[in-house]
Amino acid sequence: MRHATARLRDRAQQVRRNAFRRLQTYSIIAVQAGVAAALSWVAARELLGNPDSTFAPAAAVGVIAASLRHRARRTTELVVGVILGIAVGDLLIFGVGTGPWQTAVIVFLAITAATLVRGTGALMTQAGGTAVLVATLTPTAPDLELARTANAVVGGIVGLLVVLLLVPLNPLRTVRRVADPALDAFAREMTASAQALTARDAQAAEEVLERMRAAEGELDRLDEVVDAAVEVVRYSPVRWRNRRVLAAYQNGAEHMDRAFRNSRSLVRRIGTVLRDGETVPPQLPAAVERFGEAVRLLHREFLAGHEPTGARNRVLHAVRDAGAACRQEIGFSGAIVVSQLRTAANDLLRATGVPRAVARRQVRQAAAGHPG
Repeated sequence: MRHATARLRDRAQQVRRNAFRRLQTYSIIAVQAGVAAALSWVAARELLGNPDSTFAPAAAVGVIAASLRHRARRTTELVVGVILGIAVGDLLIFGVGTGPWQTAVIVFLAITAATLVRGTGALMTQAGGTAVLVATLTPTAPDLELARTANAVVGGIVGLLVVLLLVPLNPLRTVRRVADPALDAFAREMTASAQALTARDAQAAEEVLERMRAAEGELDRLDEVVDAAVEVVRYSPVRWRNRRVLAAYQNGAEHMDRAFRNSRSLVRRIGTVLRDGETVPPQLPAAVERFGEAVRLLHREFLAGHEPTGARNRVLHAVRDAGAACRQEIGFSGAIVVSQLRTAANDLLRATGVPRAVARRQVRQAAAGHPG
């Protein structure tokens, strides 16, 4: 009972920590959306002379608030979606008039047209929403099309100006806020796995696996934040100086995600080793521990803007330890742990910028016990 209560308390604390981290990461969106809504309203009314400027702030917020990534592309999709909705709506209204079934047909065809141009959800939403307005409001507001298109353009442009020039996120600070807990948790769970192996504690290994499953969303969020930060440093002059560091993070993010998933499989097999009572050579927990150290080092070296040589050396040391363990008396599941660690090590080397063929050769050599 006490164990279950402690686990529940730990889970509640984790939920609170995650909520606070999300607030830290995404509060910038609320600030950007508020600024963009006000500026786009003023721009639509004062520059365009549009008395009904409601859609301009709506478009600006739509560019900003959907997510952190791909905002330039979403602006294009928003405007194209509006134009598609207007074009389809006008053509059909001219032929069949307005009414409930006409509205259904117009929306169906507008979204179909968006799909044919390989539109994403944002483009299809704008096409369908605009088609609804054209179909239902054209009889009472015949000039709706031009005003809505102008507002979409103004709102999209203002939204981009806000996120890229006026209130751009701090790319390194934003990435650090997400990467610190995500990668520290990754490294920490590798250490906990090594400790479970040393103590021959199958229950501890199962708890590590549960925590890694729960942490998968943190790695997904890191991908989103890195993409958003790269977009900012690409287009925002005030953030250009961060390009090199962010490029390294972007190149490594996909391989880091693979390393995490392969490590989760490794931990699952560690539990099998312990439940089956297989022999655990001391080099095996040492290898898992050093792999976790490599993850931690890689994160620090990326943020410092250094070549991640320390992480590369540490991960190859882990592979050498695993190879030494494999040459000892080891069971079937233990051999699979070694194989999975090599796979994860290859992913981590790729995350440091090592080419695929070179990473494979280095892992092979380290597994055989060669220093280079």
